[in-house]
Amino acid sequence: MNVLTPTETDWPALRERAASWPFQAVLVANRGEIAVRVLRTVQRLGLKGIVVYHAADRGTAAVRLADEAVEITGETPVGAYLDGAQIIRVAQAAGAGAIHPGYGFLSENKGFCEAVEAAGMRFIGPTPEQIDLMGDKVRARNFVEKAGFPVAPSAIEDDDPKTFVERSRQVGAPLLIKPSAGGGGKGMRIVRDLSLLEQEIERGRSEGQRYFGDGRLYCERYIENPRHIEVQVLGDGQGGVVHVFERECSVQRRFQKIVEETPSPALDDAKRREICETAAGIARSIGYRNAGTVEFIFGQSGEFYFLEMNTRLQVEHPVTEEITGIDLVLQQLRVAAGEKLGCTQDDVKAQGHSIELRIYAEDAARGYTPTTGPILVLHPPQGEGVRWDSGVLQGGEVTSAFDPMIAKLIIRGADRAEAIARANKALRDTVLLGCKTNTAFLRRLIAHPAFVAGDVHTGFLDANPQIAAEPELPADTLQSLLAAASLSTRPMRDVADAVPDMHAAMGAWRN
Repeated sequence: MNVLTPTETDWPALRERAASWPFQAVLVANRGEIAVRVLRTVQRLGLKGIVVYHAADRGTAAVRLADEAVEITGETPVGAYLDGAQIIRVAQAAGAGAIHPGYGFLSENKGFCEAVEAAGMRFIGPTPEQIDLMGDKVRARNFVEKAGFPVAPSAIEDDDPKTFVERSRQVGAPLLIKPSAGGGGKGMRIVRDLSLLEQEIERGRSEGQRYFGDGRLYCERYIENPRHIEVQVLGDGQGGVVHVFERECSVQRRFQKIVEETPSPALDDAKRREICETAAGIARSIGYRNAGTVEFIFGQSGEFYFLEMNTRLQVEHPVTEEITGIDLVLQQLRVAAGEKLGCTQDDVKAQGHSIELRIYAEDAARGYTPTTGPILVLHPPQGEGVRWDSGVLQGGEVTSAFDPMIAKLIIRGADRAEAIARANKALRDTVLLGCKTNTAFLRRLIAHPAFVAGDVHTGFLDANPQIAAEPELPADTLQSLLAAASLSTRPMRDVADAVPDMHAAMGAWRN
């Protein structure tokens, strides 16, 4: 039986094996598409899949899919999903033997991990100590540097707060100010004029306190027009560690990823081997357990520096699954059950190219402003090499309570050119009426000559603002709106107000 890339004939044996695991029910402490993704593998193994949900998510795909769904409460919807004590009580009452945190919310919370294990359940993730080490960006950076891996020149406030400003100045411009406890791009500031350094540090400190309750900072040399490259790693906590190749995540807005792909068009075989082995070495140096991602800044001259390690499953993990055939959630569950990886690095193979496009409820032309509204019509794309991961359903509603990502469109092709062509068609075929989405923006993005050539960097969208700007709609817009309205039981006025863009209207008409 192949436990790394099981075929259909291997799954009955995997279910038989899972029947002897120390947990037979898994609670997913998350929502949306990641909850659906985890539940599918849990149920395929013959285990009971439980999910928690706030009332705002009552009619979502995860709630319908789960074997058992339990409502949780909070002052806000997000607050409910951050209430670890309540979630643990629900898990115990439902008979869960393990909790999968997904990503975001409590996934990198050391205290939650400790509480889960203290309650006698398995935490499907790394150890509390590993979460703690890598969750503090300064401690992580210091550890990685001492272990002999590359980090960017920097100044750390904790080393000597009184000299922090001066030490930052000595690193030289341009500088990137980052919260020590940060993540997700929040609180980060680029300083090119050192005369503004002190005021930017104060702003960064204020944002760090607001976002993370921690105003500590560090500054590092900002690499102009860098690429953002990350490496998927798996560890069993028993000495086994492998990397599962890299992902290119350079196309971002506000330090938030929009498009991810693998393999990276920037790397040749030698550089790919170097950066992937560096990531595996970092994971190996802490005896890493479960799935994680080591992220790097990659310079134009081929130099790369450790950025951070995310001790969880990443949003963009599907592109890795598509080119390797590895079910990363299955591997997470196996490790949590106490199994060894049972493979070596030579067993990890990749073939083809995969691209993930994040479908956001937002208006790209208005500064990527989040949008809301009912999902009047939803027709996900289909076809060879097309995967649609989403937690929303037709008849549901997109609210302002959560992150605006509502789906992930994952494309696989024999090579990058085929993947881009399939992505363009899939975006054209995507119909989601009711709130403005970024599908038309994504089509313009992947058609840009620089993207087609693989010549992108983290400032790509800032350097090409015309991609976000919408072209004027053709004269037959009204005809398309009428066609879209015919697919909905809502009054025409509602549909006309809600139709996201010409692409969606035409798509609805065509379908």
